[in-house]
Amino acid sequence: MSGDPTIDAIRGILADIPDPESGRPLADMGQVGTITADAGRLAVEVGLTTHSGIIWKQIRGRIEERLRTAFPAVPDVSITITPHDRAPTKLGQIGLEAKSVIAVGSGKGGVGKSTLAVSIAIGLARAGSRVGILDADVYGPSVPHLVGLEGRPAIQEGRIVPQQLDPGQPAEPLSAGLSVQPMPIMSMGFMVPPGEAVVWRGPMLHGAITQMLRDTLWGPLDYLIIDMPPGTGDIALTLSQVLPLSGAVVVCTPQDVALLDATKAIAMFQKVNIPVLGMVENMSFFVCPDTGKRYDIFGTGGAERTAKELEIPFLGEVPIQIPIREHGDAGRTAANYDDPLARPYLENICSRLVGGLAARNASAPPMPSLPTL
Repeated sequence: MSGDPTIDAIRGILADIPDPESGRPLADMGQVGTITADAGRLAVEVGLTTHSGIIWKQIRGRIEERLRTAFPAVPDVSITITPHDRAPTKLGQIGLEAKSVIAVGSGKGGVGKSTLAVSIAIGLARAGSRVGILDADVYGPSVPHLVGLEGRPAIQEGRIVPQQLDPGQPAEPLSAGLSVQPMPIMSMGFMVPPGEAVVWRGPMLHGAITQMLRDTLWGPLDYLIIDMPPGTGDIALTLSQVLPLSGAVVVCTPQDVALLDATKAIAMFQKVNIPVLGMVENMSFFVCPDTGKRYDIFGTGGAERTAKELEIPFLGEVPIQIPIREHGDAGRTAANYDDPLARPYLENICSRLVGGLAARNASAPPMPSLPTL
């Protein structure tokens, strides 16, 4: 296309661009705003929800590239992204208000699953999304320690008041209209004294998880990140029964034993009809800070190969870095995003996760949630 742009021509170019949250065309969802067009300048206003905050800049870039390609003679092309408010619907019989519920699991313990779950939640929150964390590892809750929070939650009108975490500020200013919100966090670690073991059978686990989902004052969320217990226990079955999950992220380390267990975790999620959104390889390699030499302590690339074989997305790798361990031990996991060595890996994982959700929604837009009875 060439020549002077017209408003109708611009709307036609934008007609098939999907809203990353709903998968439906932006134009059909009323998210294409004011358009200004003449021979010297083209300006378009597009509304996006906070659910896709971490990929706002990517979407803006795609729209701008498409318009510049269509109208190469126009020197000034301006795309403004503004917040488009869309409240989450209530999910299932428990009434949780969340747009996406993502479980983070692993086939075995000790692979950094909880650290990655918290890091993904913090990364999404720092990008302007409203995020909560549920620590579903009832037997070994580690989220409270990772974020430096403690104390028994208060009860307000029969509902649990979750702890709130300040995720910190992003390294770069957010797009206009986005802001970082406190993160509600709920864990069995807040309910039992430190060092006390939880010795429960399956029905009690089911009841505890259901209660934390149903009775916690989460507020409206873009994402609820659930830190799963390791292995292939019945928590996944409980979650699949009480609310619709958007999918699961599986964390593993590169060695073959960990990959075998991760494959079992993937099979578990698929068996209970929870889509696998991708794999993350943690402790992928180590770069000596003194020499700059790389060491593949546990091997490397195993998760990417496994993801390719199983035809699921590979979300990224995270190297062994001393600051990541230090921040977790000190209850300052959010500080990983202040470390220029760790931040790019974590931000890439968050961006690929949300981008994958957007692509899936575009290919098969989710059905509207059914009203609860």
